[in-house]
Amino acid sequence: MGLQTPLHQWHSSSGGRLVDFAGWQMPIVYSSIQEEHQATRQAAGLFDIGHMGRLRFEGKDAVRFLDHVLTNRVDTLAEHQVRYALVLSEEGGTLDDVLVTRCPDHHLLVVNASNREKLLAWFTEKIGSFDATMTDETLETAMIACQGPAAVKIASEVVEDDLDSMGYYTARPGSFAGSKLLVSRTGYTGEDGFEFIVRTEIAEWLWRALLEVGSSHGIHPAALGARDTLRLEAGMPLYGHELDETIDPLQVGLAWAVKSKSKDFIGKDALAQRDPVRPVRVGLELQGRKIPREGYEVLDAEGTTVGRVTSGSFTPTLQRSIAMAFVPPALAEIGTSLSVAVRGDAVPGTVVALPFYQRKKA
Repeated sequence: MGLQTPLHQWHSSSGGRLVDFAGWQMPIVYSSIQEEHQATRQAAGLFDIGHMGRLRFEGKDAVRFLDHVLTNRVDTLAEHQVRYALVLSEEGGTLDDVLVTRCPDHHLLVVNASNREKLLAWFTEKIGSFDATMTDETLETAMIACQGPAAVKIASEVVEDDLDSMGYYTARPGSFAGSKLLVSRTGYTGEDGFEFIVRTEIAEWLWRALLEVGSSHGIHPAALGARDTLRLEAGMPLYGHELDETIDPLQVGLAWAVKSKSKDFIGKDALAQRDPVRPVRVGLELQGRKIPREGYEVLDAEGTTVGRVTSGSFTPTLQRSIAMAFVPPALAEIGTSLSVAVRGDAVPGTVVALPFYQRKKA
């Protein structure tokens, strides 16, 4: 039996199909991936993301330590600002991609569930002489995401704060029924919305309140299956697919989160020495409805294998077969014709710009 979030019993009693995910018992689907996906795009999806790691850093050298282990700038974060960053190995490969938040009296790092224990060990090893402490708050808290066009309206009726005024990639204290929580506005679906970090004992209370208020706005509980198709449409990398210890952030198109010119960090020198013609991430759009699944070969015009699919699906929103894959830089230009070997057939496709889907801004 894996770890359980505080919402485990609700998932079990509400039709959630539970699977092992990174050592946690998590729902993969409630009704159908398509229904949950479309609800998030058209109204709102409610996600239990309590499996993600939440690490608290405090102390005089906390900022200096985080700048040492993260690729992006931490020292320039304004209070309540959130920033995307990566953790690299000494060899320049990616240990994880994370979100770092500057809170009034500490910094919070949200990490992938599959990498939490690895990062705890890594940070413990590297913290050394830094005057900083790290606390793993994952099991003492819960994390819930409300995403979609109706998310602001729904969340604003539940959480006792002016959420509409929050900027993108910010976080601040909030309150629900007299209890404090941390509200952030980031997202992993391509939609607007919020994440709430709360004490475990009020997690289900908040979850039920969001569902109750959201019932008139089309909210739907959404699980890992829909979360994956949503992030794929939004062109967002997933650790274990587009990122791992053999892949560096520059291959994935994440150079904007790597501040090599303005700071030092673990892996910086190795990153600069990596093969300049290593494969890079591209978006592919295929003809027809066949699904380009992870691991399928990508072929050039002569039928030679030039790469592999890392994520793929028939997209519920766009009604097209799409994929992300790694190919040589010479084949990464938008409009390049490639194909994917799907069950013995070479399905024609084209390199397209990422993301595949972008929401319309108000």
